[in-house]
Amino acid sequence: MSDPFAELLLRLRKEAGRTQDQHAEAINAASGRATVTRREVSRYEKFENVPTNHTLAHIATACGVPVEELLREAKAARARRRKGPVREEAQDDVKRRKLLGSAAIGVSAAAEPWGRLAFALRKGSRIDKPAAVSLITRAADLHVQELNLSARRLQGTVESHLDAITGSLPHAGEHERALTLAAGETAALAGWVAWDLGEYDKAGAYYDVTIECAAKAGHPPLRALALTYASYGAPTPKRKLELLSQASQDVRGHGNATAAAWVLGRHAEEAAAVGDEMGALRALDRARFAYDFADHTSEQAWVRFVTPYRMDSLALSVYGQLGRSELTATADTAFDRLGDELPDGGVVVLGDLASALLRGGDVEQGIYVSRQFTTASQAKPNTMGKERAAKIATCLPNSERELAHHLRQFAS
Repeated sequence: MSDPFAELLLRLRKEAGRTQDQHAEAINAASGRATVTRREVSRYEKFENVPTNHTLAHIATACGVPVEELLREAKAARARRRKGPVREEAQDDVKRRKLLGSAAIGVSAAAEPWGRLAFALRKGSRIDKPAAVSLITRAADLHVQELNLSARRLQGTVESHLDAITGSLPHAGEHERALTLAAGETAALAGWVAWDLGEYDKAGAYYDVTIECAAKAGHPPLRALALTYASYGAPTPKRKLELLSQASQDVRGHGNATAAAWVLGRHAEEAAAVGDEMGALRALDRARFAYDFADHTSEQAWVRFVTPYRMDSLALSVYGQLGRSELTATADTAFDRLGDELPDGGVVVLGDLASALLRGGDVEQGIYVSRQFTTASQAKPNTMGKERAAKIATCLPNSERELAHHLRQFAS
């Protein structure tokens, strides 16, 4: 049975360029809970069910339309369901055209999520505080999920959430800056995930729109996030260091200590890769100093992924590449911190520990940890796993050809 409201929900989804699965993910991203399935979306569009007001609020957020109009149309639809089928000529096309013509639907003018975000940045309107807080909190949570989810699993969720924020931006009102920052944080993560999947042009587009968000919000640390992610895929060592130098300027000042620790740690890692021992050690010392004085709860949302395990990983990478004697003590500390049950982010530490031990000459222990990493990366894949696998494979001795081959396959 067809109904104007069911047709409206179908049209909203199609205007957003989503499949029913993707639409369910976008609604769940807006709510922060996995409560809507593809089957539910199908039932709404066939008029087998009318969404609850609670779900309608999340549909409105995901599609960027005023929730009041959806609630009004849903109320009329429920009344029609109680009365039974209505004739086609009684359908109110004028209301549907008005709702579908709202400014937020324009976000679908671009074919890709970064394009829709760039479009939405040029608009402005109203959204309520609970919806804004939900979107902002979800953006932060996704950066933590990066520690324990593969890029393939994470990509759909991140892009759906970016669409949800993008749909809300034209109605942001007083929440525009906060939502712009959350959009930029989500776009940066989408770029990182795309890079990990080998979609390099797509990654670059996401980083570009992250930088646009940073400029619009007047928040340089957000640009640092994009630049630091981009440094992994930069074409030359010189370019990597240039990006990281700019990023380090962007995170200067109060309230950016955790971000600065990560950026400086990355700078140390890349300086070590080109043999700049003094520069690498100086940057690593600064990174550790900043991290010791950081207040993670009051800084940017995305810094939640900069855990003690991530800092251990950076130190291991630096000392391993430089062949420094500090490697042994750092490895012991990192191993003790991991404990018996591998935590989220622990796979990265194992990967850096394995390559550091192999580079430092402790081949037997390096092989042992490499095998641990291989098992862990399959059980707990994350976005750093493939890069670590490729590095370890190049360091293994000829006697471990089978293990090296397995790691190269995993990396590809």
